[in-house]
Amino acid sequence: MEDRERRTYEFLDGLGVPYEKYEHEPIMTIDAAAELDKKMGLEICKNLFLSTRHGTEFYLLLMAGSKKFNTGKVSKQINVPRMTFAGDGYMLEYLDIRPGSVSPLGLINDRDNRVSLLIDSDVLEMEKIAVHPCVNTATLVIRMKDLTERILPACSHTYTRVIV
Repeated sequence: MEDRERRTYEFLDGLGVPYEKYEHEPIMTIDAAAELDKKMGLEICKNLFLSTRHGTEFYLLLMAGSKKFNTGKVSKQINVPRMTFAGDGYMLEYLDIRPGSVSPLGLINDRDNRVSLLIDSDVLEMEKIAVHPCVNTATLVIRMKDLTERILPACSHTYTRVIV
């Protein structure tokens, strides 16, 4: 088990946040997660690591896996210039995660609050969500309420509701 994954479990366990863990082969795309979705009985969330065009502000967008991302629509809602996908180096530096493993649980590692979390309104309505524990060889099912009311405050983060 990688250190980043171990730290994630220790953080959740320390907060007393319950989770269901599913181990699997590496999943790099939402399409590859279709079989796991059936097994879990819910749709895995899509997590996009974004930045402003000049790379001065960084965002993690949590949205339903089946939705399409519209850069302009989300940019307007948060009043920033057009967004783009952020470089992998920033992802590793700020969230200690690699491509294919992007997760709101990576905010545990963002001690300087360099990354702002955006959550699609449809995801906020979900009772449970499926996210990676900072690696793409496992998926955790957690309650949305635990993410917003326990996990984010414990790692000094908030979120902004958006409509994707």
